[in-house]
Amino acid sequence: MMARMDVQSRLYAERLVRAQTARWKQWLDVQAPYRWNLRRLDPGFTLDIGCGIGRNLIHLGGNGVGIDVNEHCLRVARDRGFVVFTPDEFERSVDYHAPGRFDSLLLAHVAEHLGVDETVSLLARYAGLVRDNGQVILITPQEAGQASDPTHVEFVDFGKLARIAACVGCRPDRSFSFPLPRWAGRFFAHNEFVVVSTKPAASADGPRTAAN
Repeated sequence: MMARMDVQSRLYAERLVRAQTARWKQWLDVQAPYRWNLRRLDPGFTLDIGCGIGRNLIHLGGNGVGIDVNEHCLRVARDRGFVVFTPDEFERSVDYHAPGRFDSLLLAHVAEHLGVDETVSLLARYAGLVRDNGQVILITPQEAGQASDPTHVEFVDFGKLARIAACVGCRPDRSFSFPLPRWAGRFFAHNEFVVVSTKPAASADGPRTAAN
């Protein structure tokens, strides 16, 4: 992302379009490994927070709903045929803003722009929309990717992603480096931390509470 004050700008949306639709990237299908990785997690109907112009919604085959603060990005995503909302629009949506509505929540390449505390606050707004035993999927860049963008405010590694998940009441189950081993993240800008967590069912004794 660009500087925080610019994330709602037309220039930011145009930057995403250029980065994601370059002809050579289409020829080589550079997103194929990431598409495969997301689909193999079997996310089901997914809430994609920070959806941008819809890259992960494409990977999901449209089986989800996106939220983003940039209305210019959302116009592009809508032109691609996706169901997307600003945060305010989403909260007014009777079709989607409901407890347990989604099988998974996806937050990909967002936390590094916010930092841990703000990411926890963001996810806390939406975690209740994931069904019991559903997934929370968190993805962030490793060292080279972190350094590639001066607007990244915090390096969010496996430990921090697990803490974020726990703070919204989810149980971290799987952590892995993708698409290359962990050591490659120091050199390859597109290597990712991936943490997959489960939202436990509420106990019969009372509602679930978030971890401290």
